Formats: sequence, C-alpha cells, structure tokens
Amino acid sequence: MRYSKRYIFFTVVIAVALILKFNNFKQLSEGIGSFRGAALESADWNPLIAESVNEKPLKVSIDNKVYTNEENGIYMDENLNLMLPTDILRDSYNCSVHLYDGDSLLIEKYADVLTMTLDEPIIRVNDEENSMTSAFTRVGDTYYVPAETLSKNMGYTYNWNVDQNEAVVVNSSNAVGILPSHYDLRERQRSPKVKNQEDKGTCWAAASLAALESAMLPEEHEIFSTDHMSLENSFGLGQNDGGEYTMSLAYLVSWQGPVLETDDPYDGVGVEGLEAVRHVQEAQVIESKDFEKIKQAVFQYGAVQTSIYSSLQNAHSQSEFFNRKTNAYCYIGSEKPNHDVVIIGWDDSFSRNNFTVNLEGDGAFICQNSWGQAFGDNGIFYVSYYDNNIGIHNLVYTCVEDVNNYDRIYQSDLCGWVGQLGYNRDTAYGANVYQAIDDETLQAVGFYATGKNTEYEIYVVQDFAEEKDLEQGTLCASGKVDNAGYYTIRLDKKISLNKKEKFAIVLKVTTPDSLHPLAIEYVADEGTKNVDLTDGEGYISSFGKKWERVEKTQKSNLCLKAYTDER
Repeated sequence: MRYSKRYIFFTVVIAVALILKFNNFKQLSEGIGSFRGAALESADWNPLIAESVNEKPLKVSIDNKVYTNEENGIYMDENLNLMLPTDILRDSYNCSVHLYDGDSLLIEKYADVLTMTLDEPIIRVNDEENSMTSAFTRVGDTYYVPAETLSKNMGYTYNWNVDQNEAVVVNSSNAVGILPSHYDLRERQRSPKVKNQEDKGTCWAAASLAALESAMLPEEHEIFSTDHMSLENSFGLGQNDGGEYTMSLAYLVSWQGPVLETDDPYDGVGVEGLEAVRHVQEAQVIESKDFEKIKQAVFQYGAVQTSIYSSLQNAHSQSEFFNRKTNAYCYIGSEKPNHDVVIIGWDDSFSRNNFTVNLEGDGAFICQNSWGQAFGDNGIFYVSYYDNNIGIHNLVYTCVEDVNNYDRIYQSDLCGWVGQLGYNRDTAYGANVYQAIDDETLQAVGFYATGKNTEYEIYVVQDFAEEKDLEQGTLCASGKVDNAGYYTIRLDKKISLNKKEKFAIVLKVTTPDSLHPLAIEYVADEGTKNVDLTDGEGYISSFGKKWERVEKTQKSNLCLKAYTDER
C-alpha cells in the first residue's frame, strides 16, 4: 500500500506539472511544492514528464492531418516542447523546407521566412530575431523543430491536451496565401544538376530524375542514373524510343530504382543487379494548366516534370520560337508535346518582349533542360505561360523515403499505370492476393488514384482461400487524395501475417467523373510487351459482391501493392 500511494502521488504531480506547463501558469516558474522535504522546481520534473509523455501514444493534429510518435517519430524534449521531424513539415504546414550544410534550416510559407541554426535557441522571422524555448536539433539522421514555436510564427494556434496526450495545431491566419511573383530553386541551392541526354531519347528519364533529386530532403546532393532508369526498367523500349512520366513512375514506385549515377554511368550500357537507393512512395499528377498548383508544388516540394513541344533538336539548333539572346521559348501551334523538361521556378514579370512571338501578357516558367550547360543559361531557359503545351502533363515527387522504410514490397504491376478499368461508374472495387514470404506485419498499401478528389477504403482479408472471402475484409484505412498520382497509405490497423499465409488487399475507390477508376497494366503496345500476367492474382468488382479474375477476363494486372515489415 505504501508504494501504491507513492505511485499515485507521483502520477498526480506529473499531471499537475503538465497542466501548468501547457497553460502557462505563473506557478510553474515558481516550483510546484516539495517532495520528501526537497523543494521541487518545474525543471527538475521536466525529464520525467517528457519520458511519461513519450512512453504513451503521442500525436499531433495539424489542420486535421495526424502524425504520431510511432509512425512519424515525433517526441517531447526535456523542455516539454513537442518536436516535429522536418520531413513532415512540407505537407503539414504547406511550406517549403530547405536544409543547408547540415546546420541551417530555411522555412518559407508565402511571405513568411523562418531561419534556424542547429542547436541554437534563436529563430529569425522575416529578419527579426526571437528566442525559442527549444532549439532546432538533430537526433540520429533526423532533424527536428519545436511545433509550438513553428506554429506561432506561421499563423497557427497550438494547444496541448494533457488527457489525450495530443497537440492540436490549426491555421488561424485569415490572410490568403499568395505565392511570390518570382521564385527560383537555383537561388536556394535546390535546383538539380543539369543532365545531358546527348543524342538519345531519354529526356523523360532525365527530367524525372532531376525532379526527384530536387525533392530530396534533407539536403543530400544525390545524382541518379538516367542510364539505369531508361535501360533497366520493365518496358520494351530502347534509349532512342522515347518515353513518358508514367514509365519513370512505374520504375520508381516498384523500387527498381533510382540508383546512383556513379554505379551506372550514362554510357548506354545498363548495369544489372543494382538496388534502389531511395524508395519513392508518393508522386502527384497536377491537373492540366493549373499554374497555381504547379507553382505551389515547386515551392513546397521541388522541381516539377512537365512536357513541351520542342522545335529545337539540340543545344545548338535554331527555331523561330526560341530567342537565344534572352533564352526565351514559346511555341504557338497544334503540335503535341515531344520533350520533357523540369520547372524549377517562375517569374511573373518576365517580359513578353523577350519572346519571338506576340503574346497577350508577361510571365514565364523557369525550366531546366537536359541538353547540358551549353544550352540556354547553363541549361536553363524560360517558357512562356502562353506556350501551348507547358503545364499540360505535370508530375511532382511528394514522398521519398530511405530504403529501410519497409522490409518488403508485394506487387504484380512492374509497368504500372498503363490503362484503367471500371464498370461505367465512378466507384469500383479491386483486390490483389499475395502470399507472405515470412512472418510479417502488413504496414501499408499502395495504389494509383486515376483522377482528382479520389476517395478510398482499404480492407485486408487474412487466410484467403476463395473469392467469397473478399467480402469479409477488415477495414484498415480510408481517406481522400486531392490529385491523381501514386499514393502509399499507412494502415490504421496493422495486420500480422504468418509465413505462407495468403492475404488479400481490397480497395474500394471512388473517383468523381470517372467511368474506369482502377489503374491496371496490360499489353497495350510495343513498350508494354513485357507485361507478365502469370505473377498476379487480381480481382475486380462493381459492388464488392461478385468478383471476376482480372488476369483472365481483362488480360491485365491490377495496380495494387502491399508493404510489410518482418516480425
């Protein structure tokens, strides 16, 4: 009984201290009483309080996006500040995050600019210095910032709920966010290295990898291999046959790459057996000609891959649509896109007089080509907002993780999103069946959203034996994504799988205005001739009751992946 009383008293003291801390009462700074005859200051209890908080499920909700200590590594430090890893800031606060030299952090949200120096309790906000209660810091390979300080200086309210062990952060600013009129990743040392495709048709791969390199966080300066992406993929095309972003996306989300350029140089000879050095888990397709979303993507994530019609053949050719003196390009005509570049910024005031054609107004995207530094301004040129093709096809990489994020990927769609299936309605069900290689925990599911505002429900069926089992799945995740693209969804309910156990991933997807919302791969042309229908067991259904085997009836594989960790 004596020890029970002490435990109760200790628990009460911690609860009181937490309440005082997060409600900013004056008593906190004056101490909280005495224990066994010794005066107790709040600082004496802070490490114990932090330990108590971190031992329990801890979460922060930022504009209804939830992050936890288990999934995202958030924690409370000994100053009782909730610390957030920098790799969640772009999505949670809709800001840009740039790390320089491993010790200087630049955070931008529209007109607000915040800078922090590693382990110094000072923050500079729009050139004014303020002190922080906790510093921007590093734990292992991860950098962290204090949530309360960041929220206060970016127009958010921050509230701690001691009973729920949760912080709630809400955007309280009434001001409409306006992107700057000029933005250039070169000025932030975040533009990728200019590549040179030489005389090969690999612009699609060069542009994809340049966009991926730009999306890396924190600062890593990795250069990925164009040779490997264009030669060691699952498609039946050579380096002179061209390609498009769906090919690079399929290669990346299937973990076939990227690999480093130092391991597979650009020499026209692929190197087999190399493993990916990064795992791409999310990429978003930005709607055609939505220039504001394109700008937001560049600002928030990095370079955006896009397509143009190029009347130029190489770095030294001439064209009536290109002003070599101003490095300005604008195509006006009916030709379709034939060349991929990356958008690294924009300039709303770039004069219309810089172009060779008459235009209605000013403004241009700052683009990086893949013709080496001999083209344009060291590989950079300006494409007018009025160009017929710029901004129609757009891809940005929004989640790139280390290769230890999951132990295993289950998939049957190495060529990725080739086409779509459905039942002439915006909702359809799809399922893929896999067999666990070892004792594992199912952590996440990956799928393609084929249109904007796609809603999804993900179910898992254990001990799968026959088609009717697909109706008995456990709901493990649900939600909505804004843009088309590839998404990895962490499951709310983790599923333990036994070695050799068959399990099914069931996806209910609703894509507004779509008649065929499920992404599939199939043999559509010479490029997809290598599609293998023998490696999958997939099903589709209109209402989730009657199922058909997609490999047999539709000659295709369903694009639905599973990610596991070994137990």
